[in-house]
Amino acid sequence: MKTVQVLDKKFSLSISEKEIQEAITKLADRINEDLKNQDVIFLGILNGAFLFAADLFRQINFDCQISFLKVASYVGTSQSGTVKRLIGINEDIYNKTVVILEDIIDTGTTMENLIKQLLGYEPKQILIATFLFKPDAFLKNYDIHYIGMKIPNEFIVGYGLDYNGFGRNLKDIYTLIKE
Repeated sequence: MKTVQVLDKKFSLSISEKEIQEAITKLADRINEDLKNQDVIFLGILNGAFLFAADLFRQINFDCQISFLKVASYVGTSQSGTVKRLIGINEDIYNKTVVILEDIIDTGTTMENLIKQLLGYEPKQILIATFLFKPDAFLKNYDIHYIGMKIPNEFIVGYGLDYNGFGRNLKDIYTLIKE
């Protein structure tokens, strides 16, 4: 079993780089088919989704835009319960199809808050594309249109996901080893 240490925690391999890229290709294929004739802007959520957004966006084969927002709701290995909007939108999203690119959705609190904020800009529609989804943790009532992988409700790190700011650079995704 491949393991890594990030700060004071040990993690075991759960999703390989190859599996990550295969899932992203499938998502890109669906998005390319579904949205090819629309005016689309992708909004990547920083910091976690920067790798997912880049890998997915390179596989989109129609004219579109991308921008990034920064929100935060995690402290350590658990949610803080509050959502902070740190960097706003600089592009006009009025009457456009907005595709939010998120690294992971668990409880859904961050995304719910973001959707409410974005609706004020009057987009044509808001679609959600998340690389990872924790269905057992999800507490909200909105649709997630594109899901790369469903995973158990465990703490993970790697491929943009962090533990106290570290581990985002790992090519694979690792699950916290409970001691």
